[in-house]
Amino acid sequence: MNVLLLGSGGREHALAWKIAASPLLTKLYASPGNPGIGSVAELVKLDMSDHSAVAAFCQEKKIDLVVVGPEGPLVAGIADDLRAWGIRVFGPSKAAARLEGSKGFTKDLCAKFNIPTAAYGRFGDLASAKAYVEKTGAPIVIKADGLAAGKGVTIAMTLEEALAALEACFEGAFGTAGAEVVVEEYLTGEEASFFCLCDGATALPFGTAQDHKRVGDGDTGPNTGGMGAYSPAPVMTAEMTERTMREIIEPTMRGMANLGAPFAGILFAGLMVTDQGPKLIEYNTRFGDPECQVLMMRLKDDLLVLLNAAVDGQLAHMSARWSDEAALTVVMAARGYPGTPEKGSVIRGLDEAAGGGAEIFHAGTAINGGALVANGGRVLNVTATGATVGEAQRRAYAAIDHIDWPQGFFRHDIGWRAVEREKAGA
Repeated sequence: MNVLLLGSGGREHALAWKIAASPLLTKLYASPGNPGIGSVAELVKLDMSDHSAVAAFCQEKKIDLVVVGPEGPLVAGIADDLRAWGIRVFGPSKAAARLEGSKGFTKDLCAKFNIPTAAYGRFGDLASAKAYVEKTGAPIVIKADGLAAGKGVTIAMTLEEALAALEACFEGAFGTAGAEVVVEEYLTGEEASFFCLCDGATALPFGTAQDHKRVGDGDTGPNTGGMGAYSPAPVMTAEMTERTMREIIEPTMRGMANLGAPFAGILFAGLMVTDQGPKLIEYNTRFGDPECQVLMMRLKDDLLVLLNAAVDGQLAHMSARWSDEAALTVVMAARGYPGTPEKGSVIRGLDEAAGGGAEIFHAGTAINGGALVANGGRVLNVTATGATVGEAQRRAYAAIDHIDWPQGFFRHDIGWRAVEREKAGA
């Protein structure tokens, strides 16, 4: 099979690494890719916003499957346009991608189909949103309705924080994504990421993870796109997984089909596991980043076989097997992130870092003058496996010790909750 992978981050490097291991693969192309992806794929320059140009490339290279990594092109309808050209695509339609593209759409879907989630209000103007927040009080959650690269959410612990977040949204801090806001009840519990491969009719459970959104140790500082993750999520027991499928995933699949937008692709449910059970925080319609990295390290099956089954509507006949080992990834970010990152600093020592069984997935790197340099906010994902989360954690941080990049930083406590659980159970 000839495969085209769209995207350039750590998630796409992990997908490329796993797809490249498939005996089904003939040739893997990636656009725009990054230097890490370039080690397993041929990098090509395509404008993802020019769907006809992507389609023309697919026809020229006889592409058998397009795998769309990031959410932006999916929300823009690239899957629909490529399918109209007769090209097979792994990823949801534009109508189904609204599950990520509009938080308000998802909240309304939950209300209509009795899917457990936080109480909420939707607002298109500052005055009515402020009135709702002042009536409800803090803590409360403010979300830009549209895509904001993981940064459009404020967990406001005070009324002042909440009002400032509303003003930021309506003043354009997140562009058009903040033209409408969703204000949500503050939920207490433990967060988890739950994934399903979907083919429009069947949802196949596809792993669990927990990530760390805050930039600083001890879960402090502003939210980011994710500073690290580990898999599996201990809180997602067999019982909690069964309840999540029955109470959240399956009603969503039925609801989307009912709305004429059956969901096919990867469905990523961000959950809060509360005293009452799992509640949906939000949906993403693509693999998480950096959750994808730890899932790919643990997946025992051929990813390409599973993606083909999802595209062909054959998931009812499939299963996914996972390693008993845990996987953990630590994000190394450029100084300044999640604000304006410093680009261009040289990174050395990756070969030595990967020598102990760790995998280094590139997220925001480039080659400049023959040297590997930082070219984004989240730059590297240092990923390792182990018999326990604690062992995977030790291996990942041991690998980081070999990386020479003074301008980079990382959290030192990725996986802390699971490690504490392991110690308590010892």
